[in-house]
Amino acid sequence: MTAGLDIEIGRRGPPPRDAATLIVVRDGASGLEVFCVERAKQSRFLGGAIVFPGGKLDASDRDPSWASRSTPMAASAAPMADGDDMLRGLGVAACREALEEAAILPVAGGALAHAEVLALRERIAAGGASGELLAFLESRGLALDLAGLRPFARWVTPEAESRRFDARFFLASAPPGQDGAHDDFETKASFWAPPANVLARFDTGDVALAPPTHRTLEMLAAWPDVGAAMRGIEGACLDVVCPRLVKHVDARGETLALALPGDPDHDVAARRVPGATRFVLRGERWCPEDAPGAKR
Repeated sequence: MTAGLDIEIGRRGPPPRDAATLIVVRDGASGLEVFCVERAKQSRFLGGAIVFPGGKLDASDRDPSWASRSTPMAASAAPMADGDDMLRGLGVAACREALEEAAILPVAGGALAHAEVLALRERIAAGGASGELLAFLESRGLALDLAGLRPFARWVTPEAESRRFDARFFLASAPPGQDGAHDDFETKASFWAPPANVLARFDTGDVALAPPTHRTLEMLAAWPDVGAAMRGIEGACLDVVCPRLVKHVDARGETLALALPGDPDHDVAARRVPGATRFVLRGERWCPEDAPGAKR
């Protein structure tokens, strides 16, 4: 296990599983804020790390009934999946995971208060029925607001990792009246914060961040408010970002690095996300750096 990842050079991990992540933002007193959750330390994947709510695609997320209980995904999200049904399933998964891990549920046709979302989450957790969310929305005349999800990025876990996911990241504005809350099971803490504040806590070693989370926060930190963020991701590159585990040698010695597309040690020459071209293992943290001798 290396800094939250079970990763080894030369390993050929399993095929990635489809997954979806919801980046929820709002306008706070000092500008844009993002909702973060801290994964339980006992979690097999990224235990103890600060993340955005998300998880793997379930079979129930592709139930045909969602076609009438969700608004259409934005046309710009089409490159995220093969076909409308799969794309809708990913949007449903992002919303479902946000409900389960963060007590946030984007809906259309009405509004849900924080207490209502908490009660719904508890009822679903107790019942365990895959159709519980669908039935609730039908009873209230509501639909999942998939039209409000904006495609942000697509990250695939490195081949050297023992558990792999093809994670589609979506950006959404926080539903009015929903404050968010962790579940005390998969996630043990939660908070709203300006992206720059979370990055500063990472720099001091106060929190752990996986490379996709760190890069997302860097990008969000460049935008002053939700409107600017939504405009800023228009036309975003949705090509797969699959880091490659490589050896990193510099004046500080030898360590490991996760090279991104555009890095000299990656087989994809063009950059797909802005920022440093690799994340270098420094102690127990993956820190953003450029390849030795590389020029921006």
